[in-house]
Amino acid sequence: MLPETSPLHYSEDRSLLMPQLQLPCFPEGITLINQNVGFMRKDNSITYFYGSLPIFTHDIDDMRSFRMITSQLYVNGSASQAEIIRAFGVTKTSVLRSVKLYREKGVPGFFAPRNLRGPGVLTPQVLAQVQEKLDDGDTIPEIARALDLKADTLHKAVRAGKLHKPQKKRTDHRK
Repeated sequence: MLPETSPLHYSEDRSLLMPQLQLPCFPEGITLINQNVGFMRKDNSITYFYGSLPIFTHDIDDMRSFRMITSQLYVNGSASQAEIIRAFGVTKTSVLRSVKLYREKGVPGFFAPRNLRGPGVLTPQVLAQVQEKLDDGDTIPEIARALDLKADTLHKAVRAGKLHKPQKKRTDHRK
């Protein structure tokens, strides 16, 4: 005979009972992602449900939280990528990127400050230096080597009008 602390369920006459299957019972107004998971928009927030239990809420405009929770649903096996794509009308690429971020950095990865480009290399002082060398007749590749810059960066600055090449002097050969 099994001890009283057994996780199995017994009737009063001590015969073994079958575990009871609990069907998901969603609150009214839920949009289903699948048979177990759904979401509901109310005012300016979205609440996610697993069965009748709310599991997460975020502001309607909080894309970081949206990407985090949908990635978590997928990684934990609660929803497939296809179900998330269908339910929210998002692209497969966006789901894949979010899942990759979740797997690599976890929840904090969605809320970490974004890596932005550092300060530009063509500061006003550098632009003045480069323009002076251009006016002296130096070529862009020469200037780039001398100032440890990329020649493409300087060519782009010329095309954007930040720098100008001096006009070549014409010599009159008709004499």
